[in-house]
Amino acid sequence: MEIIDLNEKYLSTYFVCLEDWSDEIKEGGNHKESWFEHMKDKGLRVKLAVDGEKACGMIHYVPIEHSFAEGKDAYFVHCVWVHGYKKGVGNYQKRGVGKALLRAAEEDAKMMGAKGLAAWGISMPFFMRASWFKKQGYKKVDKAGMQILLWKPFAEDAVAPKWIREKKRPQKKEGKVTVLAFLNGWCPAMNMTFERAKRAAREFGDQVEFQDIRTIDRATFLDWGIADAVFIDGKPVRTGPPPSYDKIKKKIAKRVKKLKS
Repeated sequence: MEIIDLNEKYLSTYFVCLEDWSDEIKEGGNHKESWFEHMKDKGLRVKLAVDGEKACGMIHYVPIEHSFAEGKDAYFVHCVWVHGYKKGVGNYQKRGVGKALLRAAEEDAKMMGAKGLAAWGISMPFFMRASWFKKQGYKKVDKAGMQILLWKPFAEDAVAPKWIREKKRPQKKEGKVTVLAFLNGWCPAMNMTFERAKRAAREFGDQVEFQDIRTIDRATFLDWGIADAVFIDGKPVRTGPPPSYDKIKKKIAKRVKKLKS
């Protein structure tokens, strides 16, 4: 196995997080590709773990000023992902691939003059576990719900980052059910949720108003402090793991029924 920079050969598999065998992940459309085109000239870095010709792991990170955290002289890890399914290239988890990717990103960030590397993790034991980053020498510096902001400084004068927090929340609109979906584009799982919410909302015609907010625009993200989310009548829908189309539709139907009563 070797760690390489993303190149043209692996672009299509990168856009679906190495799951090019999955029809479900393709529900997310081309939003990650659009995000990549927007971010590639803003300092986006992508590295892949490759075993022979097979891409089995990936990490991507950006200058922190283009992330969901506030900081300086640092990079922010959006995602470390090692393929863990029997389909496709097979299960490569628990082989040290994630550690190798993170170390490569750290060395790369140092070479570019960064004073530290930040990452987000979840306090629960699933994808992007905060506990895993802690084992790699990262420390918790901020928290927003289940999302933990982790940090590894490279210099004594490095300043720890902090989360950019939610500034405002969508409100219920009288006379209609409102489905408001935020989309950044960096994550196919979030993109799937967005597309499912849009499709489900359309099933109810004029009874439901779907609003689309694209946070790839930095000013829009900073105005809300929300990157990816779905709200139904002002209430957030849990989006991790991605809720099914049927689940989202049922939630909307419940609000429509109350609207009629």
